[in-house]
Amino acid sequence: MFITVMFGADCRMLVNSWCSLVTFIVHLKQKAQVPPEVTIALLAEDGHLVRLEEGTVPAPSMACSLLQEQGTYVLVRIIKGKDGAPTHYESLLDNLGDQYPELAEELCWLSGLPGTSHSQRRRTSVRRGHREQGPPSRSRRVASLPSTNR
Repeated sequence: MFITVMFGADCRMLVNSWCSLVTFIVHLKQKAQVPPEVTIALLAEDGHLVRLEEGTVPAPSMACSLLQEQGTYVLVRIIKGKDGAPTHYESLLDNLGDQYPELAEELCWLSGLPGTSHSQRRRTSVRRGHREQGPPSRSRRVASLPSTNR
């Protein structure tokens, strides 16, 4: 099972996710030159954030169990807030806002940062619906990332 991961200055790598989650994380960090102590996640093309390192919750043993086959993902750094500050999410794909503005807005929303007034109005109704249903994840497609199946 392969996925595409985007990072850096428009770098893309094809990654086999049919491996242990630990091996998958180490490989991603090595290829993207991310320090080992940094916590990472993947932002799917539909705006869903896939946390790779939970810490206290037992993680699945296989990376493929978290990811969509042939999916395209943006590599994200998780910066945990200190002294009660919220967690912040930072794209490791340069110029995410220029290339995929809706995904950049999604990261702002996940970080609790204000977006544009139009997106803020739209997200308010989405957030209310998700509070009633459970955790804040969305299934709608927020951006169209380039397909690697051409």
